[in-house]
Amino acid sequence: MKIVLDTNVFISGIFFSGPPYQILSAWRDDIVQFVISIEILDEYQRVAKILAKQHPGIDISAILSLLISNSTIINAPPLSEKVSDDPDDDKFLACAVSSNSEIIVSGDKHLLNLNGFNGIEIVNPRFFVDKYL
Repeated sequence: MKIVLDTNVFISGIFFSGPPYQILSAWRDDIVQFVISIEILDEYQRVAKILAKQHPGIDISAILSLLISNSTIINAPPLSEKVSDDPDDDKFLACAVSSNSEIIVSGDKHLLNLNGFNGIEIVNPRFFVDKYL
C-alpha cells in the first residue's frame, strides 16, 4: 500500500511513540510504502533538523538516509489550483495524486477536511493504524 505522510506524522514517528511510530515501524517492515516528493523531503529534513537539536540522542541523518533509500521519491507537479486552506498542504495532495497513492496520513485538520479529494483517503494516524495495521 502506497501512502503519503504529512510532516507532523513522520516527525512524530521519529521522536515519539504512538500511532506515528507504529506507521514508521510498518514501513520499516515493508508493510506500507512511503511516497514522497522532493518538496516533502525538504520539509521533513528542515523540521527534523530543528527537533534533532532538542533530542541529541536521535541520529536524524541515519533516519533520513533510510527514508531516501527506502521510499519512492517522485517529482510531483503542483496542483493546477489551490485546494487546501493551508497552501503548504497542497504538496501532500499533489504527491498523492501524482503517485496514485491511496492514502494520506495526517494530523492536520486542513488536510483531514479534504478526505476523498481525487479518491484519496485522508486519515489521522490512529485511524490508519486501527484500520490498516
